[in-house]
Amino acid sequence: MKQTEYHNPVLLKETVDGLAIEPDGVYVDVTFGGGGHSRAILERLNAQGRLFAFDQDQDALANEIKDDRFTLINENFRFIKRFLRFYGIKKVNGILGDFGVSSHQFDVAERGFSTRFDADLDMRMDQKGTLSAYEVVNNYEETALRTVFLTYGELRNAPKLARSIVEARNEKPVKTSEALKEILRPFLPKHKEHKLLAQIYQAIRIEVNQEIEVLKEFLLQTLELLDKGGRISLISYHSLEDRLVKRFIRNGMFEGEPEKDLYGNVSVPFKKVGGFIVPSPQEIEINNRARSAKLRVAERI
Repeated sequence: MKQTEYHNPVLLKETVDGLAIEPDGVYVDVTFGGGGHSRAILERLNAQGRLFAFDQDQDALANEIKDDRFTLINENFRFIKRFLRFYGIKKVNGILGDFGVSSHQFDVAERGFSTRFDADLDMRMDQKGTLSAYEVVNNYEETALRTVFLTYGELRNAPKLARSIVEARNEKPVKTSEALKEILRPFLPKHKEHKLLAQIYQAIRIEVNQEIEVLKEFLLQTLELLDKGGRISLISYHSLEDRLVKRFIRNGMFEGEPEKDLYGNVSVPFKKVGGFIVPSPQEIEINNRARSAKLRVAERI
């Protein structure tokens, strides 16, 4: 399987440029996927440089790069510090993250990520995980379902969506994406159907994979892992992720404001490098899934 068939790396040059790579440095790609970003990093490292990559998806292992400087870790990047310690790494020079679902996961019908296919409700990025979309849709209490749709899908009609699912599953389990769509059809006006379905699927997927919790855990660990002058180069695809990344870069926190000293100064862990970057119209034309990408870069102070 070629890397380009698995996942086209988004903002490839911009994201890797953002790391300001030192040829003999230690770098981490926490979302390996098809390996596009990792290959670009390796091209800029010398014989002493090292690259570690994370991907919890078993399918990504088929794209492993044969290079003595490279190590692929088949784990969720929420465990970044633990696994780097296992390899004797306490500090790194840069960390790259391209969050969201890979093209491969969207395109393989049986993974259940796409609204285009009828498939079993799954949506697990880690195929060894126990929580699937089936569990969320069929076993979550109505109030929990409502919270998922409201918080992760930002859907104003979350109560109605949750109620309709609960009523339908009382008759029989909701096993497939087509069955779920059929239940929700009364709430999907034709001119908004695709957008609303995408929001509903996003909400369930984020819950299944604990994406917001994972992102928070990961970001907090970058504070300890990044050497002074080290950089994070992070691509987000929806506002929930981007707000967290933006706020964390600004003050190292997810909510509230940092305390000021006696002189009114605050101590922050990062300095922002440039503004956020979005793909060019040309890149979006080639890879439509890049359209919502937003890159932010910061340097450890």
